[in-house]
Amino acid sequence: MTHDGRGGLTTPASPARSGATGRASPSPPAVKTIGADRAAAIVGDISKPEDLDRLYEAVRARGRGLDVLVANAAIGAFVTLEQTTEEHFDQTFDVNVRGTLFSVKKALPLLNDGASVVLVGSTAGDRGVEAFGAYAASKAAVRSFARTWSNELKDRGIRVNVISPAWIETPGGTAAFGDEETARAVKENVAATVAKGRMGQPEEAAAVVAFLASEQSSYVVGANIYVDGGTNQI
Repeated sequence: MTHDGRGGLTTPASPARSGATGRASPSPPAVKTIGADRAAAIVGDISKPEDLDRLYEAVRARGRGLDVLVANAAIGAFVTLEQTTEEHFDQTFDVNVRGTLFSVKKALPLLNDGASVVLVGSTAGDRGVEAFGAYAASKAAVRSFARTWSNELKDRGIRVNVISPAWIETPGGTAAFGDEETARAVKENVAATVAKGRMGQPEEAAAVVAFLASEQSSYVVGANIYVDGGTNQI
């Protein structure tokens, strides 16, 4: 629930297998910060239809529909083509592609006309980052979804857009590096090669999501907005 009473839902990311609320505890920090009277957490796995059904049943019980849907849950790991297993590929696409698709599909009856859907992509979807092939392909699919769904939902006035962050300093992002030494090397490389000279902060990405969720972006449809410190721009 946003401050003005609009109904919103986000599927947070997680360092492990992402879920409807990122496999977080029943009262994650976000709920404590916003207030239990204005926010709720439903723990689940977006790759499991029954968990999504349970999530949306909780939304339906509120009786207000949804004005904003942020599909953010995702997983990623550095695995080369030679190292890629069926399990790695299936897990990545089950969460990042299948999970995103059904998160939005199952929300359709609850989305109010004029709602905003924000999908979280990645700069990796445009680049050939070594050992990140499955993740990159999954995020390229997310970008494609936004174009198609913008066309399909335009008669209801529902806008679908993408935010594509680069390196954002989160527990989930750090976990994808595998170990502290690799994480430190990545941070040093980002500082040396990105125009901003540092990794991004969650608040910087969240500000763009808030813009796309608001009426201030009413003429923004099917767009992909980069929050990358210049990574894919310069």
